[in-house]
Amino acid sequence: MLTEYIQKAMGLAHYEIIEGEGTYWGEISGLQGVWGKAETLERCRDELREALEEWIVFRLKNNLELPVIEGINLNVVEHVT
Repeated sequence: MLTEYIQKAMGLAHYEIIEGEGTYWGEISGLQGVWGKAETLERCRDELREALEEWIVFRLKNNLELPVIEGINLNVVEHVT
């Protein structure tokens, strides 16, 4: 489920070339602080994926809500019995 969540989130990524620098910038809309910047598009994707993974771990560790992406919900739901 985690792998699918990451794949779906990466599918929402937006990339652009930073004029004058010749570097690529990538981000995923709605996921604040998840971005990558590198000299090649491939490396930018790698940086973005790494940032996404760290962001997910941080949010889960700190019991912060994660957005549901394409029906995938990684949030822990406690059941009261």
